Amino acid sequence: MKVRLFALSVSILFFSLSSNGQELITLEEAIRLALQKNYDVQLAKNTAEVASANQDYAWPALLPQINATGAVLWNANKQTLEFEDATRNNSGKARSQNTAASVQLNWILFDGTRMFATLERINTLEAQGLLVVKDQMVNTIATVINTYYDIVRQKQQLNATQEQMAVSEERVKLADRKLQVGTGGKPELLQAKVDYNSQRTLVIQQEAVILMLKEQLNALLGSQLPATYEVADSIMIDLTLQKEAIANNLESSNYGLQASRFNLEVAQLSLHERRADLSPVISANGAYNFNQTDNTLLINPFAALFSQTKGFNYGFTVTMPVFNGMNRVREIQQSKINYSRQRLLYDQQRQDVNVALQNAFVSYENAKEILLIEEENILLAKENVFIALEGFKRGIITAIELRTAQQSLADAYNRLINARYLTKVAETELLRLNGALLR
Repeated sequence: MKVRLFALSVSILFFSLSSNGQELITLEEAIRLALQKNYDVQLAKNTAEVASANQDYAWPALLPQINATGAVLWNANKQTLEFEDATRNNSGKARSQNTAASVQLNWILFDGTRMFATLERINTLEAQGLLVVKDQMVNTIATVINTYYDIVRQKQQLNATQEQMAVSEERVKLADRKLQVGTGGKPELLQAKVDYNSQRTLVIQQEAVILMLKEQLNALLGSQLPATYEVADSIMIDLTLQKEAIANNLESSNYGLQASRFNLEVAQLSLHERRADLSPVISANGAYNFNQTDNTLLINPFAALFSQTKGFNYGFTVTMPVFNGMNRVREIQQSKINYSRQRLLYDQQRQDVNVALQNAFVSYENAKEILLIEEENILLAKENVFIALEGFKRGIITAIELRTAQQSLADAYNRLINARYLTKVAETELLRLNGALLR
C-alpha cells in the first residue's frame, strides 16, 4: 500500500509540475490587470472624465461674457427723389459702404445665487464620478477574486478526483488479481472498472470547467492573459474578520453609498437653482461701438458723404420674472419631487447594504464553522479509505464497503473544497461592502 501511495504522490506531483510549466498568474497580478483593462472600469473612468472636464471649466461661468462683432456692408440702390420744387427732383444709383464693429460685455452680478449653486453642483458631480469609479473597481476586484478562486477550487476538485482514480485503479488491480486466483467474481471487477471510468469522465468534465473559468477570468482582465496560464493551488482565507470593524462607518466606507448620497446633494442643488429662477437678475453691461458710412455715390444732396460714430456705452440691467405660464413653479415642484425620490433611493440602498452586510457575516461565520469540521472530517475519510483498501486487499471487507468508503472520501473532499471557497466568497463580500478591497 505504501508503494501505491507513493505512486499517487508522484502522479499528483507530476500534474503540478506540468501545470507549473505554464505561466503562473497571481491574484495580485490579475487584480492589477483588471483595474487597468477591465471594460466596466474603463467606462466608469470615461464617465468620470466627462464630469471632471465639466468641473475644470465651470468657474469661468462666474466671469463676464465678452463678445465681439464686426460687419462690412456694401449698398447699391436705385433712388428716386421728388420735392415740391420739381426742379430739384432727381433719380439714379446710390452707392455706399458701411463698416461696423462692437465689443460687448455682460456680467451677471446677481441671479439669486443660482450661478454658485450650479458651480457647486458641477463640483459635486465631479466628486461623485470618482466615487463611481472606485465602486466599480471594488466590484470588479470582488468578481476577479471570486472567479480566480473558483478556478483554484475546480483545480482542487480535479486533484481530489485524480486521487480517487488512484484508489479505483488499485481496486481494479486487486479485483482482477482475485478473479485470477479464484477468490473474487467478475462483477466485482466490472464494477471497479465502471467506477474508474466514471472518475475518468469526471476528470475530463473538470478540465473543461477549468478552461471555461479561465476564459471568464481572462475576459474580466481585458483578454490580457496568455493563451495558457496557471493559477495558485490554494485559497488564502482571512478567518479574523470582525463584524464591528466591518460595519463601523459603513456609510463613509462603502463607495456605492457615498455616490448615492451625492445624488441627494445634486438634487438639493438643482432645487436651489430652480428657486433662484424666481429672483431678479442684475447685470452690468458695457460696449465699445464703431460705425462708419462712406457714401461713394449720392443722389440725395442733403446726405453726408462720410459719417463715423465711435465710443463707449455702459449701464445696468435688471430683469424680473413676472409671469411665464407657471413654468418656474412647475420646475420647482419637480425638483422637490426629485429630491424626495433621491432621499428614498439613498435610504433604500443604505438598508440594502446593511442587510447584505448582515447576510454576508452570517455566511462568513457559518462557512468558518463548516470549514473547521470538514478539515477534521477529511482526515477521517482518508484514514477510512486507507483501512478499507487494506482490508479489501486481505479479503476482510467487500468491494461494496470499499466503494462506500471511497464515496465518503469523495463527498468529504467536495464539502471541504466548497467550504473553503464559500468562506473566501463571504470574506470577499464583507470586504467589498466595506470598500476595503481597494485600500
